[in-house]
Amino acid sequence: MTAASLISHEIIPLRTSHTGQEALDLMRDNNVLHLPIVNNKQLLGLVSEDDVLEHDVEEAIGSYQLSLNKPYARQDDHVFDVLAQVARLGLTVIPVIDQDDNYLGMISQHILLEFFSRSFSFAETGSIIVLEMKKPDYMLSEIARIIESENMAVLNSFITDEPQSNQILVHLKVNKQDVHRVIAAFERFDYRIKAMYSESENTDMYRDRIDALMNYLNI
Repeated sequence: MTAASLISHEIIPLRTSHTGQEALDLMRDNNVLHLPIVNNKQLLGLVSEDDVLEHDVEEAIGSYQLSLNKPYARQDDHVFDVLAQVARLGLTVIPVIDQDDNYLGMISQHILLEFFSRSFSFAETGSIIVLEMKKPDYMLSEIARIIESENMAVLNSFITDEPQSNQILVHLKVNKQDVHRVIAAFERFDYRIKAMYSESENTDMYRDRIDALMNYLNI
């Protein structure tokens, strides 16, 4: 999955002739804190709300000194790389350019979240198991083997680091709600269970949480 597949044209980029106030109005209307500045097909930069507030809002943004060094994603960049750059820079939108540096559109934080919620089984019925272990002990094939031995499947997995520690947390989404047998299996193999979240038969807890997040982003 590449950046090109997530491009949106719903948000109109700014021109250098737009005033700071016009930029703020467009940001407010689209629930973002950043907007690209484009001259025809040329990406000139990305202006933030803070940039505008540090200048005269009645002046054209073309005269502004921008705080960001023209961040962008190329159309062939993997979506993971796009997400990493958005998170690292704290962006609400990121411009996308082609191999000739022509502006193609932008990807919003909202679109990225929707993509990950659809694509990585976050809303699928099942349970989440969180294991804590040392980094050298992590072996996904062994973890998957234990889960599959109890007639379950791994829908999704990812790792987070414990701050200032050699420990990691392994987050596993499995396809069943009753995970007591696999929990017991992990304990037999001396895995430490950090947390476990099971969805009840009659609720759509994970879907509700994702819907709530999306509704919040639309406020």
